[in-house]
Amino acid sequence: MRRRVSSPLSAKLAAEIKRLARDTDLVQHEIAAQLRVNQGRVSEVLSGKKPAEVHPS
Repeated sequence: MRRRVSSPLSAKLAAEIKRLARDTDLVQHEIAAQLRVNQGRVSEVLSGKKPAEVHPS
């Protein structure tokens, strides 16, 4: 069985994740559901692990 690999995270998507976290009361899993990404991706963006130097739009 092949391991599923996520597509690379775009700077635009990372900025949208940060904007939603800043401007709404949504929690990580709600942001992930709204943007149709894995909650782990949201966590990586909000903790600063990925991608570097992306600012909220």
